[in-house]
Amino acid sequence: MSGAFLFLRSFSSFNFIEAQLKAFYMNIPVVDLSDFLSGDPDKKQSFVNQLGKAYESVGFVAVKNHGIADDLIAEMYQYVQEFFSMPTEIKKQYEIVELAGQRGYTSFGREHAKGSDAPDLKEFYQHGQMVEDGDPVKTEYPDNVTIREVSAFTPTFNAAYRAFEKSGKALLQAIALYLGLDEYYFDDHIHNGNSILRAIHYPPIISEPKSAIRAEQHEDINLITLLVGASADGLQILTKQNEWVGVTSLPEQIVVNVGDMLQRLTNNKLRSTTHRVVNPPRELWNTSRYSIPFFLHPRSEMSLASLESCIDAQHPKAYEDATAGEYLDERLREIGLKK
Repeated sequence: MSGAFLFLRSFSSFNFIEAQLKAFYMNIPVVDLSDFLSGDPDKKQSFVNQLGKAYESVGFVAVKNHGIADDLIAEMYQYVQEFFSMPTEIKKQYEIVELAGQRGYTSFGREHAKGSDAPDLKEFYQHGQMVEDGDPVKTEYPDNVTIREVSAFTPTFNAAYRAFEKSGKALLQAIALYLGLDEYYFDDHIHNGNSILRAIHYPPIISEPKSAIRAEQHEDINLITLLVGASADGLQILTKQNEWVGVTSLPEQIVVNVGDMLQRLTNNKLRSTTHRVVNPPRELWNTSRYSIPFFLHPRSEMSLASLESCIDAQHPKAYEDATAGEYLDERLREIGLKK
């Protein structure tokens, strides 16, 4: 097992491990990205079908052979822990409130789920797009923050950002084919897109919490989210049977879910799944939880108007037209990051 997944928690008994794994596999289909990239038409089509059906029924998949190196993942988690272990007064030097949490550090308790007034019990750091080809869209993006105290942090996040972009691009090509679109439909929309690589720290619980929830139930804003590992359990998804099911990251896999932008574009054909993060058992309250999701966003001018192919008499148009930029702005206000 690689260093990246040494963060996965040890459970108290084999039976509990087995039960957790069964729950994972029963609810989260597993797909192999190398099938899509293999050059074999049958394997490619099989991947497209598996991915699309999973996103219609569950909204989450586990992806094998995703192309993000284990060593890179391990290094990210190492530097993330080093950053969040620094004193609050140092971390706050990297908090730029006017950027609405889109770059740098966001302190504990500032963000909340849409529709909830209770702040999530987390602090986080966000790393954004690096425009390197003279694209005028660069003027829309603030510069990334360089973490001076952890010298390898920023270059590692630069490398990870590009790796996530590459994997996410392939997954969106498969989604496009499933929707009957040109395979490269999303390519131009996500080139120099407004994607975010976020490192999250849920600190130890030091007193009786008011809630069993570390991050309230929510749906992601973006097209798709790619999540590598986590240092402890806690992620749960809400099934169609209205049951919360735990999702445990397995070795050499990432979890990828549909976000609200893709749900809007497909007029609910592909569903953005509700998920949350719950507190650990009492005996583990003194432990931190770390998580690193990549929120794949398009360029701000992309239209999220529902595809005509996803609208019919049984599925009337459910959303007003909006661009990705307009929708992101709306959601940042709803979750308290923007005034």
